[in-house]
Order: sequence, then structure tokens, then C-alpha cells
Amino acid sequence: MHKQPLLILFVCFVLGIFFQDYLFLSDCTIYILLTGGFLSLFITVVKSFYFYKFRPVLFGFLAFVIGVFIHSLHSQKPELPLLKGKETITFKITKKLNSNDKNRRYEIDAWKDKAYFKSVLSFPKTEKELNYLHYYKGEVYVNQIEKPYSDFQFDYGKYLSRKGIYFQSYLPNSLQFAKREDLVFSEKVKQRRLETLAKIDHTNLQKRTREFAKGIILADRTEMDQETVRDFRDSGMMHILAISGTHMAIIFGVILLILNFVFPPKYRRYKIVLALLLIWSFAVFIDFGNSVVRSCIMISAYYTFILLQRKTDLLHSMALAGFIILFLNSNQLFEVGFQLSFAAVFGIYWFNQPILKYLPQPKNKFQNFMVNVLSISLSAQLGTIPLVIYYFHQYSAVSILANLVIIPFAEIVIVFSLLIVILISLNLNFSWLNVLYDELISFTLKVIHFFADADSFMQKMIPLTLLEVLLLYLLFYFLRFAIKKITIKNVAKVTYFVLIFVSLRFMLNYRAEKLDEVLVHQFFKEKIISVKEGSAVHFYCGENSNQEKIQQYIIGPYLTSRRTKNFTLTAIPKNISNIEIRGKQYEFNRK
Repeated sequence: MHKQPLLILFVCFVLGIFFQDYLFLSDCTIYILLTGGFLSLFITVVKSFYFYKFRPVLFGFLAFVIGVFIHSLHSQKPELPLLKGKETITFKITKKLNSNDKNRRYEIDAWKDKAYFKSVLSFPKTEKELNYLHYYKGEVYVNQIEKPYSDFQFDYGKYLSRKGIYFQSYLPNSLQFAKREDLVFSEKVKQRRLETLAKIDHTNLQKRTREFAKGIILADRTEMDQETVRDFRDSGMMHILAISGTHMAIIFGVILLILNFVFPPKYRRYKIVLALLLIWSFAVFIDFGNSVVRSCIMISAYYTFILLQRKTDLLHSMALAGFIILFLNSNQLFEVGFQLSFAAVFGIYWFNQPILKYLPQPKNKFQNFMVNVLSISLSAQLGTIPLVIYYFHQYSAVSILANLVIIPFAEIVIVFSLLIVILISLNLNFSWLNVLYDELISFTLKVIHFFADADSFMQKMIPLTLLEVLLLYLLFYFLRFAIKKITIKNVAKVTYFVLIFVSLRFMLNYRAEKLDEVLVHQFFKEKIISVKEGSAVHFYCGENSNQEKIQQYIIGPYLTSRRTKNFTLTAIPKNISNIEIRGKQYEFNRK
């Protein structure tokens, strides 16, 4: 507690949030715990040796209870209106979401008569884009989001409920609108961002270049083609496409570099404050994306230590940023991006220095930069591998090499992209610069596609339970000591946890193989039937079914949850309406 008090208190705070999320204590119980927590705080100030010994425990308990209380405030379910089927609603957009092949999607604030609710709205791409300048009114098909029918499916309803959204809507076409007179500052900024995105769309840049620029600088991937997204995902380079700590650190560094030319060295503190204000202004402009806010808070916390002339500490900065984010919205803890960003920072802290010992000693600044890129990439990868596999059930070993090649190049790409977006927003168009930027991005996308195409390095449908994740992090905890100093004791500890992990996987695989079951899966208006016998699974679907989508949304998740890759898919002809399995008739729904 003496070395990292803020981090330990943050861990207790996080445990309190998890505790409340899974048990959901009553208000009365929470207030009793809160009273006990503050009583423990009073006890800590009593100058008694007996109580002083328990001071760290009492502080930890208080942080835990505050975590429970804060999450209880942020997880209150609002009173929902009764909506089902076709309803006439009035709404305004609050956020633009990723589009699909047919529809654009938005988060909206909506009203039915005087009843207020939030919803995800789908709107045809053939219609004009919605904006923040208008209220809209129309007849929509609205329904409350249902829970998934099985445990292996992603709980989209729960994901949206953490944002206060419990409905999804579809607006076919007819729409009335009226100009808004009550735009607040944040909505004016969001509208300005939409206008900048529209300006980029009207440039002579190639389509993929335009989408890349919008994604890497303005955090808008809503219209990006799936092939590009897949390339970034399969190469392990999604953190380059999404605005993350790397982007904000580079942008902050560029701002400081420019300010160093403008102001003399004696104004160092003012330059840091101004640079922090500018990156926060940038965060406001790109709609306060979660990863951007996390990065800005971490950078601000780190440089606050410098301004106060205190020793900088990465874990202190991380814990302080975590406290601020979760106090504002404790549901952020359950965002994959939140967990991955903090896991990456901790991985860098835990592994970077031990790994550097085994790398060649650099002889110049360039070699030093490359060595640090390699060590930081490896450290971040180790910190995030368990979570990446747990959430996405895939991992590519080529991502380490891809990061080593792309990250040094990424600084040029990010700075150039920022320059292009600024020029476009100011209505300044330089054709030769656009051509140069097109070539740079085309080359970047080709390199990333090359790494994504290395199928032999990609492992998909990797099953991993939460218990296995915890074991892996325990293993990585002791791995640091083995890397720092190879001794029999340190290696034995790592070996011990490796054996426990392997034994657990063997047990879970054996248990899954012994499970025989027949399930009926609902996929829109269709039924898909699965028959599991040992390690083999047989799927049955209609002959006109979209087998690619079925494999993506039904077969893949099911096989992963049942820890097997052995399956067959049989298309049932139209003239057969049902099939018999193990003496029971199963009916197919036809479109």
C-alpha cells in the first residue's frame, strides 16, 4: 500500500463496481455499507496503534463501498414507456453509429407523446442523412431489445442498457422535420464535426483514403468498408485505426514541438498547459470518444505530476484517470476498449524494462527508437492477449511483426492525416498534397492487408473462460520476475501456473466433448438446428439461407462456446418443412 496506494484503492473501487453489477444490492444495504465505510474513515484518524495497523484495510473497504455506491447510481433503470410495433415519435439524434449495407444508424433521444426514451434508429441509406440541426417526426417500427436466446451469443441488449438504451427502431422513409432553436454547445460542435466529415466526402481523395482519414483523425468509421476493418482487425492494428493513446500522444507531441518553436524555454509550464487545452479541445470536437477521453485524462494526469514538480508515475496516472472516468460513468468499466487500454498500459509498465534487458543496446537515436517500439509493442501485447482472446476469440501472431513495421510509420501517417483534415475543414485544397496523401494511405493499407492475409498466423474460434483469463494474468505476473532474473524459483512459479492453466483447459475441453445436445437457433425469421454429438456438430438450415451470415453469427459463436471446430452444415430443400432428430420433429420457419 505504501508504494502504490492510489492503484490499490482503484482496484478496490473497481471490485466494488463488479460486486454491485453482479449482485445488485438494495439501496438500504448500500447505505448501511456506506455508513460503515465512512465510519472506517473516522477510525483511521484515531491515533491508536491498534487501529493504525488496519488503516490500509479500512481505506480499501471505503474505496470498495464507494465503488458499490457509484455503480448503483449509474445502473438505475429508468421507467420505460410501453412501445411495440408502429409508433409515431419525435426525436433528435445524439450520435452517429456504424452503418450496415442498407441502413445508417443513429442513437436518438425520442418522445412518444410525453414519454421519453432512448433508442438505436436504423434509417435507409437512400434517404438524406440526419443531423443535429433538426427535430424529426415519423412513424417507426419500435421494439424493446430482447435478451439473447442462448449464453454463447453477445448480449447486445445489456451492452446498450449500460448507455441507457432499451429500444431499437426502424424508420422506413417518410419523415417530417423542423429546425431546432435549442442547440446546446456540445450539439453545435457535433454538427460542425458532421460538416467536416461531409467536406472530406466531397474531396477528390479516393474513397478508402477518405474513410481512413475520417477514422484515424475524427473517430468516424461509420461508412468504412468491411474489408478495410477486417484487415486492421486480423493484422492486430485496430488501435491504429481507432483513436487511442498512440494518436493522442503523437498529437500532443506535435503540439508541444510547435509550441517549442513559438515560445522560449522559460515558458515550459505554459506550453504544457496550452498543449493540454488543445488536445482537450480536439477531444470535444471529435465527440468525446471513450478512448480519446481516456487518453486525454492519462496524459493530463501524467503532465500534472510534471507541473507540480512531482515524480512521474505511470501507475498513479493510470489509477487517477480510472477514478475520474468511472466516477463520471462506472459503466465504462465494462467497455472492451476501457479494459484493453488499461491492460496495455499495465503491460507496458510490467514488462517493458525486463524485455529491454534482452534486446540489443542501441547505438544511436534511430536504433533506440526501434528498440523501444519493439519492447513497448511486446509489453502491450502481453498485457492485452488474454482479454483480446476472451472477447474476440481470435489472435494473430503476425500482429507483433505488424506493429513493429507500422508503428514507426504511423507517426507520419497520423500527422499527415491531421494536416489534411485541418486543411479540408478550412476549405483549403491542394491537389498535389491530396495526391501525395492518397499514395501514402494506399501504401499503408496494402501493407496492413499483407499482414492480415497471413492466414497461417491467424488462430480463430479460440475458447477462453473468465477463469482462464485470470490464470493467464497470474502467470504473466510471475513471468516478469522470470524475465528479470532466471532462477529455479522464478521459473518454477511460471511452470506451476502453466501446468494449472493447461490442466484447466484439458478439463474444460473434456467436459465440452461429453456434452450432447440439440438446439434450435433463431436467426431473424429462420430456424437453424444444431445437433452436437461428442466433438462434432451438425447444423441444418434452409437452402436459401445466407450461410455466410449464419456461420458468422450462429455457427462460429456456438462452436467456440462448445470448444470444437468440427462441424457440417446441411441445407434443407424448400419442400421439406421439418426434420426428425432423435425421435423428435423440428420445424423450419420459411421466409
